[in-house]
Amino acid sequence: MAEQTQSPTPAPDATTESPDGGRRRVIAMTIWGVAFVAGWLVIGLPTDPAYAFLWIWAGTIAWNSARPWRSHLRFARDWIPVVLLLATYNLSRGFADNGATPHAMELIVADRFLTGWLTGGEVPTIWLQERLYDPSEVRWWDVLVSWIYFSHFVATFAAAAVLWMRNRRRWIAYMSRWGFLCAAGLVTYFAYPAAPPWWAAQNGLLTEVARISTRGWKEIGMHGAGNLLNAGQIASNPVAAMPSLHTAFALFVVLFFMRSVRKRWWPLMLAYPLAMTFTLMYSGEHYLIDVLVGWAYVGMTFLVVGLAERWWAARRARRAGEPAGAAGVP
Repeated sequence: MAEQTQSPTPAPDATTESPDGGRRRVIAMTIWGVAFVAGWLVIGLPTDPAYAFLWIWAGTIAWNSARPWRSHLRFARDWIPVVLLLATYNLSRGFADNGATPHAMELIVADRFLTGWLTGGEVPTIWLQERLYDPSEVRWWDVLVSWIYFSHFVATFAAAAVLWMRNRRRWIAYMSRWGFLCAAGLVTYFAYPAAPPWWAAQNGLLTEVARISTRGWKEIGMHGAGNLLNAGQIASNPVAAMPSLHTAFALFVVLFFMRSVRKRWWPLMLAYPLAMTFTLMYSGEHYLIDVLVGWAYVGMTFLVVGLAERWWAARRARRAGEPAGAAGVP
């Protein structure tokens, strides 16, 4: 998607906030936080795109509660197409296998080749679960894994919401790359349907693998916290494993913001996609090869979309008689 050659007006209205705007924001965000926790405990964590969108929209309204409603309606105008595209993506990938047996053995062989020197010839999932997973006891790292796994469903959207409020031009660049990444993943699911470790174990290709990405919530009394996610996992398509968009999204968010953050914070930022990688392999959701291909897709996304933006900016500049470098992602 092309960048604008002029500095766009910010998405929200440039309304001067009232003197008590700070107190109003605190009250509104407190109400939003209480409502979110109540909804989370009763209904479940917002892992569905439409449900997550409603909470994020409500959060932007609470944060900018002093602004007129037309400002908040712009959020819906810009975001509803994104939510519809994501819902279509989630629905369409359910048809990716087309009744065919998914690829699994090649992924097992690839993981054994990549890590067999460390794991004694086992895939990382089995090696990790043999050392860390106890069916009779939930450990602290199981709780942490569940939270990291859940972050996949909100981190990308939350970062996009902040961008929308602060710099709509960068929001467009962000969503262009995110949309391309989703589309590339979806095409691959149809071209190469592949199954995760838990599926391979259920079908006799691996020894026992437990699917444990959500077990940590129950340990801290949040029995309803993962209702929507658990229901989604039951209905999910087991062939959407290659590439791992869970880890791809985590790396994508980090790389997009990395240039605007001081280098001393880079190791902390990169810890997030690494933690997601551990989570996915330990919980039986993905192989290491899925993760590596997901990372490669992120690199391809930044390269292809960046080149497309520069080509489009140069084309518009030629038409307008402006210098070709007038537009670009800040």
